[in-house]
Amino acid sequence: MTTLLVAFLVSTIAAATPLLLAATGELVVEKTGVLNLGVEGMMLGGAIAGFAAAHGTGLASVGVLAALAAGVALSLLFAVICLTLQTNQTATGLALTIFGRGFSALLGAGYVGIPAPTLPKLHVPGLSDLPVLGPVLFGHDALVYLALALLAAVAWCIRWTHLGLVMRAVGDSHEAAHALGYPVVAIRYGAVAFGGALAGLAGAYMSLAYTPMWAQDMTAGRGWVAVALVTFSAWRPVWLLVGAWFFGALMYLSLYVQALGVAVPSALLSALPYVGTVVVLVLISRDARRIRLHRPAMLGRPFQVGG
Repeated sequence: MTTLLVAFLVSTIAAATPLLLAATGELVVEKTGVLNLGVEGMMLGGAIAGFAAAHGTGLASVGVLAALAAGVALSLLFAVICLTLQTNQTATGLALTIFGRGFSALLGAGYVGIPAPTLPKLHVPGLSDLPVLGPVLFGHDALVYLALALLAAVAWCIRWTHLGLVMRAVGDSHEAAHALGYPVVAIRYGAVAFGGALAGLAGAYMSLAYTPMWAQDMTAGRGWVAVALVTFSAWRPVWLLVGAWFFGALMYLSLYVQALGVAVPSALLSALPYVGTVVVLVLISRDARRIRLHRPAMLGRPFQVGG
């Protein structure tokens, strides 16, 4: 039973990592008042770019960098269309997801079934060999720990730094922030690029660590779950971590329930993360005050200098 529990906890942390990376980036984006629904497309772009680069060079680290660059490139495409050309953010985000799916499928057609280098698991002498705690806390690859470190850094930045104050000001009232002399568009460009970088890293984790292979639409809706996580957390990093672990556990629950011999349809268990997303969003939508306290007031609203 202990072995099964350890395996479940390790799997939960692994499943939560791409959600945590993508949601942390989207949290920063939305804190500045921008809504980017193209997270799924950026994750797929990062996944295929990372896999192709790792396969071509034989180095997983190069694949991670390529995935990061692909995420940034796709996010800047979104930024140019929305922030410079002033198009609708919701429609553009949806278009970015569609583009990312199609483009990644096209580029990845020749990589199906081909192996690539995977991210190695870290081994901490004396700690990784501990019973239970060793594999759960000290037996993951570098991106797992990077995801936690990035979330902690974002939480600290938003809460305690001048940059975080400026980001919140831009998200709450871009007109007031502009009147105070802050470059609203430049700040939003930076936030969108950061969000794209983390979405690309989430894609790299999918294709180089979580399931080290390339398959069309391998993110399987995780980008949408990441966007929902930001709302679930009420734009607070601590609840973002809790939500990522919760949905990560749901994603692996079907395998372990079946291992215990419980007679539950596998299709129903596989759908639990997405059913859970809908249920959570319905429940938190009833708490209007909680949403109003933390939701950026200018979320999704365009800003034009001099307008």
